[in-house]
Amino acid sequence: MYFMRFPRFRAIFAEKIVIESTTLETAAKLGLLPEEYDKIIEILGRVPNFTELSIFSVMWSEHCSYKNSIIWLKKLPKKGSRILAEAGEENAGLVDIGGGLACAFKIESHNHPSAIEPYQGAATGVGGIHRDIFTMGARPIAALNSLRFGNIDLAKTKWITRGVVKGIGDYGNAFGVPTVAGEVYFDDSYNVNPLVNAMSVGIVETGKTVSAISKGAGNPVYIVGSSTGKDGIHGATFASGDIDENSAANLPSVQVGDPFQEKLLLEATLEAIKTGAIVGMQDMGAAGITCSTSEMSAKGESGMKVWLDKVPTRQENMKPFEILLSESQERMLVVVEKGREKEIEAVFDKWDLHCAIIGEVTDGTNIEFYQNGELVADVPAEPLVLGGGAPVYVRETKRPEYFDEIEKFDQEKITEPADLVAVAKFMVAEPNIASKRWVYQQYDSMVQTNNTSTNNPSDAALVRIKGTNRALALKVDCNPYYVFADPHKGTAIAVSEAARNIVCSGGVPVAITNNLNFGNPYNPEVYYQFTEAVMGMSEACLKFDTPVTGGNVSFYNQSADGGAVMPTPGIGMLGIVDDMDKRCGLAFQNAGDQIFLIGKSQNDIASSQYLIKYHKTKYSPAPHFELDEEYEVQKATMAIIADGLIASAHDVSDGGLFITLLESAMVNKFGFEITTDESIRKDAFLFGESQSRIVVSVKVDMVEKFKQELQNQGVSFSLLGTVTKDATIKIDGENFGSVAGYDAIYEGALPGKLN
Repeated sequence: MYFMRFPRFRAIFAEKIVIESTTLETAAKLGLLPEEYDKIIEILGRVPNFTELSIFSVMWSEHCSYKNSIIWLKKLPKKGSRILAEAGEENAGLVDIGGGLACAFKIESHNHPSAIEPYQGAATGVGGIHRDIFTMGARPIAALNSLRFGNIDLAKTKWITRGVVKGIGDYGNAFGVPTVAGEVYFDDSYNVNPLVNAMSVGIVETGKTVSAISKGAGNPVYIVGSSTGKDGIHGATFASGDIDENSAANLPSVQVGDPFQEKLLLEATLEAIKTGAIVGMQDMGAAGITCSTSEMSAKGESGMKVWLDKVPTRQENMKPFEILLSESQERMLVVVEKGREKEIEAVFDKWDLHCAIIGEVTDGTNIEFYQNGELVADVPAEPLVLGGGAPVYVRETKRPEYFDEIEKFDQEKITEPADLVAVAKFMVAEPNIASKRWVYQQYDSMVQTNNTSTNNPSDAALVRIKGTNRALALKVDCNPYYVFADPHKGTAIAVSEAARNIVCSGGVPVAITNNLNFGNPYNPEVYYQFTEAVMGMSEACLKFDTPVTGGNVSFYNQSADGGAVMPTPGIGMLGIVDDMDKRCGLAFQNAGDQIFLIGKSQNDIASSQYLIKYHKTKYSPAPHFELDEEYEVQKATMAIIADGLIASAHDVSDGGLFITLLESAMVNKFGFEITTDESIRKDAFLFGESQSRIVVSVKVDMVEKFKQELQNQGVSFSLLGTVTKDATIKIDGENFGSVAGYDAIYEGALPGKLN
């Protein structure tokens, strides 16, 4: 098999002449399989030249074609009453949020670039996902991210973490969109391959979106925005191969971003859309001009003539394949209604942006690329694109061998520590649990808006819909340890926990986008993880009626030395809070309030941070989880929040019940006193991560109504204890210390590691 090996591009790109004919060896160097090269010859009816072969190599890369995943992605539920654009129809998902408004949202990865140039890799990931949103005519109003880094004690991890966080912060803050939520994990499996997943959320009036389509023979084709340079060439192919010791040699594959230029492009684009002169528009992300011209043409069943010498460039004498494959940032391809050129040009001139006609729409179905009057490439659009003639593969699956180790796990062989206070302090300092303030304080969560809810923190980020008393509830979620233990169940948990967080905040889950991060799909065990994860996601999305609006597959997060990353199918979920007066925060509100647990505690420490980090036990099953039980807990929680019966709600997740209680106590500096369940080992009760549990606080005068409602719902619940004024923690009468003491550990752990 021919795998991507990055240094080959340097040798090919260094050639001084355009290669007019190609061979199987050329195709292999560009990452194409022998059968793919044969198929290209069949499609063209001749041997492709180097420029044409380069076009196919990027468009048929995993990053662009999803050739190893599309057959499984088609199994995900896409339809729903609120869905305005199904997955794959547009640059991002589009959901009706009522009041004549729609929400466009999507999550994508920039993993490989961030591994070798963390700052620009992360920054351009943020820029790219925002362009997907405003290209549709939606104004981005919120950003989220999901980050995975290696062992925090390694110098390389510290460098990558600092670079990624600064890249996200600098770009997002300058661009002017608040970063409202995210998640961060550290694990050895990400030592070589960090995961940098960025999500953007925008709002647009229904019926006023723009499609990524090209049609209307004679209509001019514009490139707008930044000049085209040699940065990012073959970035899509770079993202479709394993990271190895030579990957740093591919630094030219990493794009360079300019958030101020993107801000101008945003405002100019939205203003241009209002003219009504735009037929179609698409941002230039992966594969640059190649991707936008082919995808827009294929969607409109049309062709194009493109004159590459008319493309504004930053370097002289760029070769055709360099112009076509460049992934220079902050660029759009725009098809304009013929005769209305002056209107569009006036808008982009006003914003001091390049706006050059580089082609025209044709009646055919081929894209013809010219340079200096010479036809340098002539390719049909349809076979290049996802859902067209791009290859589709089903790879071999094999049950992972490490499952044998998981099956040997015996909880009874894990000795319960005598000093659980020491365990509690250890857990609060664990980087995967400790406060991520060091990260999010570098992001502006309030830029250009006062609509984010930060004074009353909740499990999901709440962003007001301006002019209403409604809000979007936003969340990203995935516990990779659960997915590693059981890909099907672990991914269903990721969907469920995202929904649970939205429900705890007073919202109703509506739809998801996903970012599926896995190792090499040619590895049967990795492909098994992937297929099972898709099935688990599908099952949970059907249960919660949260269709999949689109997303991203990122394979090849794998290295020869470090192996594959833990399977990490990140879930970005959108929910709606119909009445902000009934939103619900996670913080305890009043001393004397009763603390209840909705759901059942289990005698289970499997795949918990306590088991993995404290006991250093890697192999154990996923925690207890039943999808029907989860659904009933969420339904009951929705009811009691709608009826105003609780003062706070916070789901039990990483770190278990103790961490949930502590996080609820720290906000307003309350304490708590609880009693454990004698039928369950105490460490499992406090630190186990069995699912489908929510901690709520209830005013004394609401307790009876609260109990009655849950009894009517048929959901298990139990009294844990009381919110206390003295800001200390007592468990079964034992003093576990002050909330302030834990707060200091919680807030200081990450800065202590990274500064």
